[in-house]
Amino acid sequence: MNDLCAEIGYKSINHYGEQLCGDHVDIVEQGDGSTVIVLADGLGSGVKASILSTLTSKIISTMMAEGLPLEDCVSTIAATLPVCSVRGVAYSTFTIIHLIDNITAELIQYDNPHIILIRNEKNFDYPKTEMNIGGKTIYKSVIKLLENDIFIAMSDGCPHAGIGVAYNFGWDREDIAEFMETIAPAGYTAKTLSTILVNECNKLYGGKPGDDATACVVRVRKREPMNMLFGPPSNRDDCDRMMSLFFSKEGKHIICGGTTSSIAAKYLGKPVKASLSFERSDVPPIASIEGVDLVTEGVITVNKVLEYARDYIEDNKSYEQWSFKHDGASLISRLLFEEATDINFYVGRAVNPAHQNPDLPINFNIKMNLVQELSECLKKMGKRIKVSYF
Repeated sequence: MNDLCAEIGYKSINHYGEQLCGDHVDIVEQGDGSTVIVLADGLGSGVKASILSTLTSKIISTMMAEGLPLEDCVSTIAATLPVCSVRGVAYSTFTIIHLIDNITAELIQYDNPHIILIRNEKNFDYPKTEMNIGGKTIYKSVIKLLENDIFIAMSDGCPHAGIGVAYNFGWDREDIAEFMETIAPAGYTAKTLSTILVNECNKLYGGKPGDDATACVVRVRKREPMNMLFGPPSNRDDCDRMMSLFFSKEGKHIICGGTTSSIAAKYLGKPVKASLSFERSDVPPIASIEGVDLVTEGVITVNKVLEYARDYIEDNKSYEQWSFKHDGASLISRLLFEEATDINFYVGRAVNPAHQNPDLPINFNIKMNLVQELSECLKKMGKRIKVSYF
């Protein structure tokens, strides 16, 4: 195993006037470092297209994750989804990215726009082998992964963007590659890159997409550990053990909560320096301790981070709120969503007397639920999570 990992993010917009998206992305983990990603595009739009693309992506991703050969997967799809008798085209097209041990990527492409690979911030022309399986022309590529590689898979709604509106013949693949080259150096996450691309397509469609458009981005990067301490331990005698475990871990260290930061400061022999500047009215101000990367308030701040996390795995509409602000919730969000790949939570089970007021909406269970739900959201972002309770 190397120290690389793959960050995966995708976003879709529906054909104007349709409730369902005719594209579908399926991601199946095969174990440490191996993942199958399938982007399927169903014929037409609406319910029928949604069913066809979902069926296609589920069949392929499940079969490939079980280790069945490509020929079997494609021939199963060929038998399950026949060619449309009216248009003479397949009921569903697909793109497969099979990451193996975070060392190589196997690309399998059928009738979708070819995957764009940005390598060293430039569009990289990778080799393709043409194959014929079940009467279908399939393109296969095997590529050794390098740090900062960006793979961009898309449905044909992306290059069709702007036909008859911004462009005569749409926004072709080369133009999209050039557009992505300009934003690749910024270090955006895979989710943000896919959001930027699909939002641009939506603009070119004039806000009324003439087709479902989906972008799925895989960004190869080095593993980045992160540690977050939240709440004091239930037994005071465990304070030193909790702190020594927390500070012994490599990576950045985030401390949430007033009492927790006081215990950490005492352990480090450094003072807590409070900031009196309110960045925003709904998030308490941050503090600082020498040797700690970020010190924030507890439950209110973490609840705001959870709010951003829920949005991030859905529409990513709150990105502009947390991506540049300097309040505690925004700073934690940038560290956890954008920087971290492996996150260790150290959660104290002590009951805060201030939270026992029946007039307050905060109690012990809410604090535990916050950590549990935030962990689930981060797992959906592709992060490795470990939670230790004290």
